Amino acid sequence: MPSLDPAIAEIRRAVRTALADLPEGAAVVAALSGGADSLALTAAVAFEAPKLGIRATAVTIDHALQTGSDAVAARAAEQATALGLEARVVRVEVDDATDDGPESAARDARYQALRDVADEVGARAVLLGHTLDDQAETVLLGLARGAGAASLQGMAPVREDDDRVRWMRPLLAVRRTTTRAFCAASALDVWDDPHNLDDRFARVRVRERVLPVLETEIGPGIAEALARTAEQLREDAEAFDEMIHETIEDIVEHAEAGISVSVAALAANPAALRNRVIRLVVDSEFGVSLTRLQTLEVARLVTDWSGQGPIDLPGCAAARHGGRIVFTART
Repeated sequence: MPSLDPAIAEIRRAVRTALADLPEGAAVVAALSGGADSLALTAAVAFEAPKLGIRATAVTIDHALQTGSDAVAARAAEQATALGLEARVVRVEVDDATDDGPESAARDARYQALRDVADEVGARAVLLGHTLDDQAETVLLGLARGAGAASLQGMAPVREDDDRVRWMRPLLAVRRTTTRAFCAASALDVWDDPHNLDDRFARVRVRERVLPVLETEIGPGIAEALARTAEQLREDAEAFDEMIHETIEDIVEHAEAGISVSVAALAANPAALRNRVIRLVVDSEFGVSLTRLQTLEVARLVTDWSGQGPIDLPGCAAARHGGRIVFTART
């Protein structure tokens, strides 16, 4: 009896481990673009899910941004059907005139469509095909942007989304070369997205130019090191967040049209904790993510108070009133 190809064994094992966290009878959605990563993921789901009593649906999102995208989506769905899965193609409209650009708009549209299908089929989880290489690229991009520890944590293997759906990335420890080897060994027809070679996109430049140079000049293992960094930072952040939530319970009070925080308590904490409290309070109350500069301006109301007036922030304003920093909604 021929031995199982190592790439197939590795990816099936990763998917089996992820699915094992779900109860028997659960339903999942596998996001399938037709590329090697998502094809390998979907094929492994088709093999492993039935053995665990899990129902799986493959969903391909047609962004309609490229000529022939409908044919690509149809071919991906055909392969999912051949693997024994229910397959769906969902066409979305992408608003590429947004401030964040077409990449972000396409991602938002894709994730919303996946949420909708998950709700429709009663899926507990959506499985995404991001690999260790994607994680390394994400960390490096975050580092280049100076986006702070939150960005350097990269993508979480599992993320809950407002109790609606669990986003799972079973392949975050798997290299992209392994997903390609899986597809080759499984005779799957891989679609190579031309956008993945378009150097207008920063992620493509990181993938095709920056990471290869780092590997050449510093040595092999850069991608793995970046992924390990993300994992370690995520562990630290989870512990830090637990501390912050415990702190917030004691120092935050609801105020008219907003929320307030004790100046003395903020001042007594180190800068890292103080700044995280400020960001978390604003995010939880007003749904706004503050930049580092905005966060530091609010912190100055605590650490460098000289009677300055309110600070305008996205969606709210911050002002010092006596011994409290008061955040109120902007009208």
